Amino acid sequence: MRPGRRLVAADAVSVSFGPRRIVCLTEEPTETLYALGEQDRIVGISGFTVRPPRARREKPKVSAFTRARIDEILALEPDLVVGFSDIQAGIASELIGRGVEVWISNHRSVAGILDYIRRLGAMVGTGPRAQAWADELARGLDAIAEDASRLPRRPRVYFEEWDEPLITGIRWVAELVRVAGGDDIFPERAAEPLAKARILADPGEVVRRAPDIVFGSWCGKKFQPGKVATRPGWDAIPAVRDGELHEIKSPLILQPGPAALTDGVRAIAAHIQDWGRRQG
Repeated sequence: MRPGRRLVAADAVSVSFGPRRIVCLTEEPTETLYALGEQDRIVGISGFTVRPPRARREKPKVSAFTRARIDEILALEPDLVVGFSDIQAGIASELIGRGVEVWISNHRSVAGILDYIRRLGAMVGTGPRAQAWADELARGLDAIAEDASRLPRRPRVYFEEWDEPLITGIRWVAELVRVAGGDDIFPERAAEPLAKARILADPGEVVRRAPDIVFGSWCGKKFQPGKVATRPGWDAIPAVRDGELHEIKSPLILQPGPAALTDGVRAIAAHIQDWGRRQG
């Protein structure tokens, strides 16, 4: 066999399969594909993407969360568009109607995030690498939980996703609070997938549930502890009394992707561990 033919055969075997031109409508597929070394497949990203930072420099921004520039996406000739949640159903429907293949994930739990990484990896031909990374992330969570098991007691935690109106934390956030050693004070609300079902009509309910720590992650604006502390009646809350009002940056925790399982949960754990040391 001629050398040239052998090279062609070898090249054919080495070509990876799966979609080659991917548009990511949210941050978590972008971060996942970069981490798996498959960033060259990405041809467009969400304007809200901040992780990894290089993605904003390298990739055109073609969508927000509830809006997308459909014509610009079509001009990129994607063979797959990846988005998240029923909130993007309208974008997905329009793209599907224009002949584009779309995958909208709808996971809301830690287990769902790990499975999302595995599935996306499998779709681009890096299943074993994605599985190994998901296993590594799970071991990291186990290590944080092991550290948390040595706390003198578990703090009661209120996680505020928005302030006007008050919206409590979603399921994966409540689960990561638990991994880090705390107990979410609104577990029944965390199970609700839609933000409108987690609106807290009575702020006094937070006072009655008396959290030891308050975390704020107001998507799109800076958390203001001083504003929280001056809410009527909130001076009776242990977290307010003790100055345990902390911001968790929304890109770290409010995206159901790798950031939440790494920097997000570690930021929560650091504050809980500091609280634990002060309990004496």
